[in-house]
Amino acid sequence: MSYQKFKADNIFTGTAMLPSSNVLITDGKGTIEAIIDEKEAGDDVRALNGILTPGLVNSHCHLELSHMKGLIPEAVGLVDFVFNIVTQRDFDEEEILQAIKNGEDEMLANGIVAVGDICNNTLTVPQKQQQRLAYYNFIEVSGWNPAIAPMRFDRSKEMNVQYSMLSAQCSMSPHAPYSVSNELWDLLRPNFSGKTITIHNQETVFEDDLFKTGTGDFLRMYELMKIDNSFFKPTGKSSLYSYFEKMQEAKNILLVHDTFTAEKDILLTKTAISNQQSAIFFCLCPNANQYIEKALPPIDLFRQHHCNIVLGTDSLASNWSLSIVDEIKTVSKNFPSIPLEEMLQWATINGAKALQMDSKLGSFEKGKQPGVVCLSKDLSEVSRLI
Repeated sequence: MSYQKFKADNIFTGTAMLPSSNVLITDGKGTIEAIIDEKEAGDDVRALNGILTPGLVNSHCHLELSHMKGLIPEAVGLVDFVFNIVTQRDFDEEEILQAIKNGEDEMLANGIVAVGDICNNTLTVPQKQQQRLAYYNFIEVSGWNPAIAPMRFDRSKEMNVQYSMLSAQCSMSPHAPYSVSNELWDLLRPNFSGKTITIHNQETVFEDDLFKTGTGDFLRMYELMKIDNSFFKPTGKSSLYSYFEKMQEAKNILLVHDTFTAEKDILLTKTAISNQQSAIFFCLCPNANQYIEKALPPIDLFRQHHCNIVLGTDSLASNWSLSIVDEIKTVSKNFPSIPLEEMLQWATINGAKALQMDSKLGSFEKGKQPGVVCLSKDLSEVSRLI
């Protein structure tokens, strides 16, 4: 059997940063054999500058929106961003398919091996059939008007069947608290067991305003979209408090953005963890938060409470790139005290666990095929080795 041997300034295993005296050994297909001392590695060791890391995991993406790159101005705020997505996303199908391919090419070039991808249609299916990346496909379900709940659910169920033919790793997931009625939640909940379920959470301060007092900018969004909101009764609680118990049948809960999540909301999730089997992950997309609202999530608060953090890129409609390394750079710039080792853990093993792919991806453990990526020390270059 032929082996590949790699060494660098450091090897990040998925959980720990090892010094340059270590050598990573894989078989010819990239399956991890061992990490050993360089004195025992023999000849033919490939020496590289930088950090060797398992392939990166993009826990939140909208690949289907890749054709909208640069179309929506920066800093318009979430309501106008969502309105622009809904009203401007229709393009020629050939152009959309090419942009999807280009987006996947970009992720591959940036060392990404797995993606949690939001799906509102089946346009990404042809590209995903090539199996160049591992995908957890989240069939996004929305419908604020209670009357349309059965129709929206049936449509999503049909899409779920198509994506299930690609991979068993898919689920029907609610779009956001402000776009899913209680009636639609009731239809979705029986489908959560054993799945990773994702939701856009507290991406703007107006989300809590809606649920606490029935006020805020989402009322303008409902008017713009001609959506009847007369049925809605505020809960008097934050949005997360208002919907969180509806997700607790899921194996994993992936809360995305969390830009305005408060400490009491984090404590709610910690209490839930102690009372059930679900694992809860906070997915941060800092560049998208900067693009849409010039805001950042309270990362220090999540770290203080030892939350499971993962990273995502969102879409090219709300970001300048599909690069997890670029997300790490933004976190590092704004939170310079966070060690690179910790952020790489968010981007590798944590993401693999969130997407239920950690049996194969996320760490350099014997028998896994996580991919091997080399990052320059300043994160300016990414090279995919396997």
